[in-house]
Amino acid sequence: METVFSREIQAGLDKARKDARKKSSRLRVDAGGEKTRVLRMWKTGFATEADAPALRGFVDLYDGSIHMFQCLIVAAEEAPGEMLYEFKRATAVADRAALDFELPEDAPVALISDATR
Repeated sequence: METVFSREIQAGLDKARKDARKKSSRLRVDAGGEKTRVLRMWKTGFATEADAPALRGFVDLYDGSIHMFQCLIVAAEEAPGEMLYEFKRATAVADRAALDFELPEDAPVALISDATR
């Protein structure tokens, strides 16, 4: 069974769906100090609003205030109401520097001093 709505009702439903996605998404892209909200993200890319500024090259992807990825992106295609971007490279951001040596499994976690002296 198919339900057919008038154009006005369908446009209202589409707008409500888009507004709900914008409110629920905490993701944003920072490109050279200019921040753009991400509507949705998948493994190989993400989508922004179609009328958002065009993005290209190196960007930072955030979830709220958490820096998640440093990405190299390219515009893929324009979908109805969205601009789709694909990752050429997406590098996860670490909270500490990478080690350039192997850490032994039995290495001490902290230094315990002798407090009785």
